[in-house]
Amino acid sequence: MLWLRLRLGEGLSNYAPYFYDNGPSSTNGNMALFSISEDTPVGTQVYILNGTDPEGDAVWFGLTFEKGTREYLRVDPKSGNITLIQELDREVSVIWAVTIRVFVTDANDEQPEFQNLPFTADVPEDTAAGSSIYRVQAVDKDMGSGGSVTYYLQFTIDGHSGVLRIKPGETLDFETTTLHFVTVVAKDGGGQYKGKHQVLTSTATITINVLDAQDTPPAFIGTPYFGYVYEVSLPGSEIATVFAKDGDEGNPNPIHYSIINSNEDVFTINSTSGCISLTAYPVTLRNELYEIKVKATELGPSEELLDYNAMTMVTVRVVDLNNHPPTFYGENGPQSQFEVTMYEHPPEGEILRGLKITVNDSDQGANAKFKLRLVGPGRVLRVVPQTVLNEAQVTVIVEDSAAIDYEKGKSLTYKLLAVEIDTPERFSATADIVIHLLDTNDNTPRFTSEYYIARIPENSPGGSNVVSVTANDPDSGLWGEVKYSIYGSGSDLFLIHPSSGIIYTQAWATLDAEVKSKYNFYVKAEDTEGKYSLAEVFVTVLDINDHVPEFDDSLVERTMIIGAPVRVEAVDADAESPNNVIEYSIMQAEPDNIFDINAETGEIKLKSYIKSMEIVQNITKQKDCRWSLVVQARDRGSPSFSTTAVVNIDITEATQLKGPMAAFLLQSRHNPMKALGVVAGVISILVGVTVLISTAMFLRNTKSNRIMPARRIIIRRRPPRDHKPWTFNVPFRGGGGNDPLNKFVVGDPEAGSVSINPNKNIRPRCSRSKPNPLPPRAPCLPPPSCPPLSSNPRPSERPRAAVPTVSGALASKGSRRSSQSRESNISSETTRIPVSSALVSELKRRLEQKIIESNSSYY
Repeated sequence: MLWLRLRLGEGLSNYAPYFYDNGPSSTNGNMALFSISEDTPVGTQVYILNGTDPEGDAVWFGLTFEKGTREYLRVDPKSGNITLIQELDREVSVIWAVTIRVFVTDANDEQPEFQNLPFTADVPEDTAAGSSIYRVQAVDKDMGSGGSVTYYLQFTIDGHSGVLRIKPGETLDFETTTLHFVTVVAKDGGGQYKGKHQVLTSTATITINVLDAQDTPPAFIGTPYFGYVYEVSLPGSEIATVFAKDGDEGNPNPIHYSIINSNEDVFTINSTSGCISLTAYPVTLRNELYEIKVKATELGPSEELLDYNAMTMVTVRVVDLNNHPPTFYGENGPQSQFEVTMYEHPPEGEILRGLKITVNDSDQGANAKFKLRLVGPGRVLRVVPQTVLNEAQVTVIVEDSAAIDYEKGKSLTYKLLAVEIDTPERFSATADIVIHLLDTNDNTPRFTSEYYIARIPENSPGGSNVVSVTANDPDSGLWGEVKYSIYGSGSDLFLIHPSSGIIYTQAWATLDAEVKSKYNFYVKAEDTEGKYSLAEVFVTVLDINDHVPEFDDSLVERTMIIGAPVRVEAVDADAESPNNVIEYSIMQAEPDNIFDINAETGEIKLKSYIKSMEIVQNITKQKDCRWSLVVQARDRGSPSFSTTAVVNIDITEATQLKGPMAAFLLQSRHNPMKALGVVAGVISILVGVTVLISTAMFLRNTKSNRIMPARRIIIRRRPPRDHKPWTFNVPFRGGGGNDPLNKFVVGDPEAGSVSINPNKNIRPRCSRSKPNPLPPRAPCLPPPSCPPLSSNPRPSERPRAAVPTVSGALASKGSRRSSQSRESNISSETTRIPVSSALVSELKRRLEQKIIESNSSYY
């Protein structure tokens, strides 16, 4: 076996050397698929081993054969030249195999990967040069040189450790740049991959935030400063105003102003505002020109003076003439219009640096003192300084960022006005300031309404338009384009066109007002940068008339008492009016002139002239007490639908009751709880009235028995006559002499008055002959066609279900015997009166008696 070995030269090596793989047909490299002819002369150079070390160290080559084999080849350790040293004979050995021991090494197929991304570092601006500010780390999964990582960037970085440092001689400056983006390149040592040598790299960006430090002294704004003293000036007059600003804009300190030369006996300065004032009369001034040296010093948190300061000179001239008006200057001389281009909504407090304006008055002293102000939309911009002596650099500062809006106007125009203050002439000058605005995406799309209301018929096909929503974005270009979307729990059946805002139903959607008639969901209007607004959409599914009215049954059984109606009812499953509003009518009746029906409620009643059973029996020859009607229920939709039902009505007659209570009880025969509630209410009212009367009587008696100083009144009360205790007998309790139920006698069914079937339904049985008149008397109930009484009626003649009724006759206790003797004759005339009427009558009688007895005691 042939073993190829690379030896390293002197020096410390971190990475292994490697052969070049130049392919099977190459004569140099790693001897891959090497072959040789048997007639090759001894001493011939047959191959050149070729390799390298990634770190640049010297490389030695060597060959090692397996133990016990002949050595046919020899290699030069420095050059790698392999020479044949023995003859080859194919006949002796057809195949002479030189086995190269190949060590499987890693191919360079993985690129370095940065760890702990993203990289962000906060570095104070006063960090010393050469200081380590961040360390990046990248890992390469390859082995050997392919797994080594070297770091590169445009700045200073340790190639092996990845430590980022500030370049020697370089410093960070917050005032110049607050943010740095540093791109780091991680590069491996290179290696073979698929027969080719390749070097893999990865890049990452380090964001370096420069933190402001107190390392910049203040700077005066608006220099040079000039001031003038006039003959008419008085002590305390303002000469000039200086303004300094801390150079550390990230965390500025307040400024303290002071005069540091020998002019303090003539001038003084406000330490806070920087206003320089005159302290002496102009006549005492000996010089025509004064140079005031002003110092601006930063104040610390405890109002202490810091070491950061700046100096400026204020030139003060003593003059007494006024023959020059103020004049505005640009970079090229006097100028009456200044223009600047800027983005809308600049930060408040920002200076319009594009304006280079100087104002000057060539007069001296007070003659050169004037005020500056801007004429235009108020409180948007302000000018500094507002008071000028002789000459100043004009600074325009943003005061209201919101008012500088591209959508309100693409340009703003102001008048800069300079007017002398203390001169009789009041010379002035003006200049136009034109600000051209550039648009930004500062607006959010807004819907024309907070909510939209839509209506759509329930039979609308899929894909039908529902409503169109509109949102406006006043920004220009792509920023003003709006994209619509829809979401919410009620939006499943709807879609919206992303550009037009048209909402329509899904192609597969089926609307049904009876299932769900109200939907609400949200629509979203969004611009290209993700700013959006919402609106709510309310969709009402309009009902159409697609259901037919339905009765509970096609055959309806009712029992009608003369004077009281019966009611039929149909239901329409449509969701809205008028589709579900039903009108009732009688389509067929035999005879057809006996019943009326309420078209709205479905109540059926007899004609007004039918007031007794005798009239009913005289209408038809069959003398039947059972009538059949065909009732139609029709809805009011368009188109209208209708259905019919057969109504069988059994007509009967009850004992005539008089008064409103009787009418109420008659109407409440199907609702006994309503009648019971009314009775309980009446009892409560009576008890309340009784308590009030008793209280009034007690108070009156107390007042009458009071002894007065002037006289004494004695009231004698008569003893109560036949006074009876105020007691109540429960009408629903059976037995007892005082039980009101004893006043009611239920007719015997065997006498023909009432027939009660096992289902507790009562049907009157009629006799064909008119009974003999006996007072009290009521008309005969059964119709002529009713079958005669028999002990075993046929199944077809069994009583039909009807509304339960109770028949009875009033009878006093004293005439109980006579009542029983006449029971069989008048059982058909009994009156169905609820027991509550007896209780009311008893209570009313006892209350009246109680009031009479109470009043009689005062006479």
